[in-house]
Amino acid sequence: MNNELTFLVAFAAVFGASEAIKQIQSDARRKEHRSRKNNLIVRCLKSCQYSSMLEGRRVVLSGDKRDINSLALQLYIDTGTHHEQEFGHPFTGYYLPYPESNASGLVTTICDEPPIMNWIYVDRWSYELKFGNRAWADDNWPVPWDCSRQDRRLIFGGWEGFLAVKEGNFWALYFDIDEDHLKSKVPEGTPVLEITLQRVEMRIPKPKPQPQVDQPEDDKNKAESTADANGVNGVNGHSGPDKANASTFQNGTYMMTPPEEPMEAPPVD
Repeated sequence: MNNELTFLVAFAAVFGASEAIKQIQSDARRKEHRSRKNNLIVRCLKSCQYSSMLEGRRVVLSGDKRDINSLALQLYIDTGTHHEQEFGHPFTGYYLPYPESNASGLVTTICDEPPIMNWIYVDRWSYELKFGNRAWADDNWPVPWDCSRQDRRLIFGGWEGFLAVKEGNFWALYFDIDEDHLKSKVPEGTPVLEITLQRVEMRIPKPKPQPQVDQPEDDKNKAESTADANGVNGVNGHSGPDKANASTFQNGTYMMTPPEEPMEAPPVD
């Protein structure tokens, strides 16, 4: 009896420790993916005359930059058709704890150089999705943002109520706070489509070459001596410096591991 009790106690301890480790690993993965920058892609829930135009398009900031004053501070769908002409700055964001709140906020870059960050929020009067600094966000609804567990789609306030609204030649993003398809917010007859916003990993660019560091004279002489010895002895079946498969490419150009995103978030105004 004592042996059985000892076994059960030991099994429970091991099982409990295993479950705790799994929970810690799960929490670490959750925090890691939430802190990585993502783009937002539009998915249409129903087929209609506009769905082919919007399906798979990116979310951008400020839409058409040629008319920045009329489209300032809003989120739009990139419906541009010119390859070399930018439609807007793509949403490039991640979750970040909102100041003085227990909820998660959502931030995005608003330009590439320098990489300035702004908060995403829902306008409390128009229900439009907008971006701005802390002062602008505080006056509206900046939280809570989250994502679905399986597909990691964007969620606001615990549910998905995102709408695409046609405004002239552009499609703006709204959130259906009143669950009435914005009947009190947009003119009657305005095309309004139910959509979801898919968080997708950003395209990975080619790593930049690492700067060359000047070697001390002694190390440089040793390296040259080693290279000469390899060339004379025909190491790896070829003459000259020892490079795998006689490659003439700079070491590490295509094998370089992309740098990890920092877990610490940059300051956001």
